[in-house]
Amino acid sequence: MSDHPPGIEPLADAALPDLRRRADAALDFAGRQVRQLVSRYPGYFPLFTKGGKWHHDREAWTNWCEGFLGGILWILAGRQADPWYRDQAEHYSLLIERRKTDRTVHDLGFLFLPTWKVWYEFTGDPVQKQVVIDAGRTLALRFQENGRYLCSFVAPESLFIDIMMNVGLIFYTAKATQDDALWSVAVQHCLTTRRYLVRGDGSTAHEGIFDLDTGEFMRQSTHQGWRNDSSWARGQAWALYGFTTAYEFTGDERFLSVAQQCADFFIDRTPSHGVPPNDWEEPAPRLIYESSAAAIAACGLFALSDVVKEAAVARVYRVRAHRILDTLLGPEFLADQTPGWEGILKHGIYHERKGLGVDESVMWGEYFFLSAIDSLLAK
Repeated sequence: MSDHPPGIEPLADAALPDLRRRADAALDFAGRQVRQLVSRYPGYFPLFTKGGKWHHDREAWTNWCEGFLGGILWILAGRQADPWYRDQAEHYSLLIERRKTDRTVHDLGFLFLPTWKVWYEFTGDPVQKQVVIDAGRTLALRFQENGRYLCSFVAPESLFIDIMMNVGLIFYTAKATQDDALWSVAVQHCLTTRRYLVRGDGSTAHEGIFDLDTGEFMRQSTHQGWRNDSSWARGQAWALYGFTTAYEFTGDERFLSVAQQCADFFIDRTPSHGVPPNDWEEPAPRLIYESSAAAIAACGLFALSDVVKEAAVARVYRVRAHRILDTLLGPEFLADQTPGWEGILKHGIYHERKGLGVDESVMWGEYFFLSAIDSLLAK
């Protein structure tokens, strides 16, 4: 592997301070946008904008995003001196505490890792840690013994690639409580996902369907990609980042290997600016950008660059993460030059098939964009 992806020149060392300066400015802009959101719609948990506005009556499909606003506030609390961000981070975390026993979704990691886990890291208070543990135990109840996977919210026979971004909650809980059974659940889920949803070329399927009686894998499918055998970009980013997290917990080289496969596919198939379409296989897509997938991938690439052993390979991943942020911090994506736009990052896509949040700001895109900035500024 070369020192940087083909066709992608790394940012010159002299350009990195400017990238960090722009990232700092974007954090300030994000802080202003979040203040306006909280002031305009107190206690509201947005999912995606409609015409750039957060508050609307469109459907949600599933209730999976309540942790991202609190997560954004916790990032800002760690970067801004104003105590308002910390106060609001605690407030929006408390508003979702009741969901630690929610058995209807597979997304408890998205709810509690950016909020209550971070709160515990700020304070060391075992009360906050216990909420995270309770949520992890709840998520583990989705485990299907026959197929050896955590099922999606859709049905017991359904496995989503997205769950790779939530299984870290179970790893965390298992480690915190020394629970070998929980640890096994998390490992088995990752192995099943690796076997059935990650293809030989490193691409991923959105969903796998199993026979509940026998545990036999039946087929790959999708809800948000172009078709069942295609490559949905956000799912690819979930896999890239999720398997990296699994490796960080376990040290299992199989998870590092598949994380790199997923990362290499993302890099190889995405234009040099770093922002993919919703699905790489869709011919002549109407929209050429899915910025939330890019933001997630940037976070995952930063994390992957920290754990791979070969310096040249680590540099590949850092270069790509820098390039993605360089693009997302530009006026095409950052909404700081778009009057009246209530979000932070434009050109995200939630559910193209359903026409939900298409070419808008999406709350997870906001969170992972700021998380990637936080990673950049920490290095």
